[in-house]
Amino acid sequence: MFLARVTGTLVATQKVGSMVGRKLLTVEAYRLDPETRNQLKGTGRTFVAVDTVGAGEGELVLIVQGSSARLTPETKNLPVDTVIIAIVDQVHVKDACVYSKDGGRGA
Repeated sequence: MFLARVTGTLVATQKVGSMVGRKLLTVEAYRLDPETRNQLKGTGRTFVAVDTVGAGEGELVLIVQGSSARLTPETKNLPVDTVIIAIVDQVHVKDACVYSKDGGRGA
């Protein structure tokens, strides 16, 4: 599993039938800043993910990749490699909150 920030949407009018009606979002992977360890920062890696939870642009989400991406009821038997499985509310490292959806510290 990885943390990622939703950076945009992807529209594909022609696709395989099983993907019709699936919301596709672009996401950038995030990680704990290795120098300060008190904030999250983008890695520069961008993925296209199938949204299963109603995420929106700018939200921090949890993604899974590979065979795990096909283990949700919504994506079973779909040709997908990256799936958004949660919208993140908070991230804590040791005793510090490094991200809070309501505007606390973090990325």
